[in-house]
Amino acid sequence: MTPACEGRVGFFTDTSICIGCKACEVACKEWNRVPDDGLQFLGRSYDNTGQLSANTWRHVAFVEQAEGDQPRWLMSSDVCKHCTSAACLNVCPTGSLFRTEFGTVVVQQDICNGCGYCVPACPFGVIDQRKEDGRVWKCTLCYDRLRAGQEPACAQACPTQSIQFGPLDELRERAHIRVAEVPSAQLYGADPDSSGVGGMGAFFLLLDDPEVYGLPPDPADATRDLKGMWKAAAGAAGALVVAVASAFLGRRR
Repeated sequence: MTPACEGRVGFFTDTSICIGCKACEVACKEWNRVPDDGLQFLGRSYDNTGQLSANTWRHVAFVEQAEGDQPRWLMSSDVCKHCTSAACLNVCPTGSLFRTEFGTVVVQQDICNGCGYCVPACPFGVIDQRKEDGRVWKCTLCYDRLRAGQEPACAQACPTQSIQFGPLDELRERAHIRVAEVPSAQLYGADPDSSGVGGMGAFFLLLDDPEVYGLPPDPADATRDLKGMWKAAAGAAGALVVAVASAFLGRRR
């Protein structure tokens, strides 16, 4: 049953029950018509896509660990975090990136000019440019499906309910109950007060440290003081102009 889309919605991914089937990757590509990617053998585990990119909006990580004589597989389906304080949105000069009525962050490709400012701004390395035209692409949390009252394709396709979709408040409550049931588990991005990006619209239950899954341990939005940064830059530029003008006039005299 599709949860009601009132207020902010997002994903809770329980990696303890992910089986690495990649149904979410396939469903994402099929619904959003994302081009083929990851067809080359990377030489590490069974991970054929490697990371999120313009052509991989869902990435299932395969992490192989040794526990004594027995290997352990850690699997997790990664996605855009749809941050509360979204650096990508803050630096976009054209308004191509915008926050939807569901609290998600979406790129409008018909407005994107390919400047690429958002790419280094993202602390998770989610946004990427396509080589063909330089425009950026990422997960939209299936904005078109949300507007039609449907859940995102990846969550609908997940056979184990590792990817859960719904109102963020409900998902957080569910996540805190679940983490108490799973030994050595931790939540990543569930608490808005403990995140440098003001909270995530996609958070995770992990069985190891975030770095093991390729996630930054302390993500931060470097643009949160963007106005102050611009003022400082403008002040520095003004001081430089005055200094150059003074030096030029001094020489003329």
